[in-house]
Amino acid sequence: MSLTIRPLDPAAAPAWDRFVLAHRDGTFFHRAAWHRVIEAAFGHRTHYVFAERDGAIVGVLPLGQVKTLLFGNTLISTPFCVYGGPLAADAETAAALAAHAAGLLPGTRARAVEFRYRDPPDAAGAAALDAGGWVGRPGLYVTFRKPIAAAGDTNLKAIPRKQRAMVRKGIQRGLTSVVDRDTARLHRIYAESVRNLGTPVFAPRYFRLLAEAFGEDCDVLTVMDDGTPIAAVLNFYFRDEVLPYYGGGTAEARARAGNDFMYWEVMRRAAARGCRWFDFGRSKEGTGSYAFKHNWGFAPQPLHYRFHLAPGGTIPELNPLNPKFRLFIAAWKRLPLPVAKLLGPPIVRGLG
Repeated sequence: MSLTIRPLDPAAAPAWDRFVLAHRDGTFFHRAAWHRVIEAAFGHRTHYVFAERDGAIVGVLPLGQVKTLLFGNTLISTPFCVYGGPLAADAETAAALAAHAAGLLPGTRARAVEFRYRDPPDAAGAAALDAGGWVGRPGLYVTFRKPIAAAGDTNLKAIPRKQRAMVRKGIQRGLTSVVDRDTARLHRIYAESVRNLGTPVFAPRYFRLLAEAFGEDCDVLTVMDDGTPIAAVLNFYFRDEVLPYYGGGTAEARARAGNDFMYWEVMRRAAARGCRWFDFGRSKEGTGSYAFKHNWGFAPQPLHYRFHLAPGGTIPELNPLNPKFRLFIAAWKRLPLPVAKLLGPPIVRGLG
């Protein structure tokens, strides 16, 4: 039967998500609802399409266009997500979706298409990319994923001794955690934390939209110190995985091992919920977050991002390790928090 590429519409969203859930390489970031979140939160255009054969979905491509005057114009699968790239049932579909994405460059005037693969594409997908002139960028990003056990004691003992001592420090201080959907409380903590790192903050509306879009597959864990929130993280759930995605802590959290306790509580509660994988997410080599995750006993796994470039285009370098951003980061750390909250959202929308 012939293969047809169709734009995602609300009627096809349930079948899209069933395909993602069943596909070996499917991730939380392939889910259909991301296109609504990206459009509503950032005003970016999305180009979500699926491949259909004989009335059945055989491939999906979650693609968004991140276009700003400050940071340029790139098609990304998936913007604001660490994983993405097309999912296909066979070689023909993989080739068709890659060709469709590359074919959008002239009409959108984007300078590049970026596929954010977590795992190396299978043989069919890799062949389609190689034939289409797609290139990689090794050595920048890694991810940290690890199996977790059903028993909490087993998971605690698996944490290396020095890091386990920090978790116990939080426990001994009497820290507690609550799980709910309070994205406003999360945002207050997160905004302070990322300002201190020199990173522009998202608008509160983005977190609200995520909670609304993903329902029970999204929650907020907050660490309390004698009733005062000192750390919080937004978590995603997919199949048997938990992904603590947007998190941060106050100065008090650092002094009381609140961040260490927070991730332990995410792991402990996720294991009780039935999760068997803990995904610590993406980090850049040579950064503090890389060292923190490594200290938890997680081994770095290279990410396999691939790019198709327009004539004269170059691979985007929108990351804090780019020397061009050093002065900006240093200045941002000194901004008063209210100013950082005001200026951050218009800037961060270009850092997909």
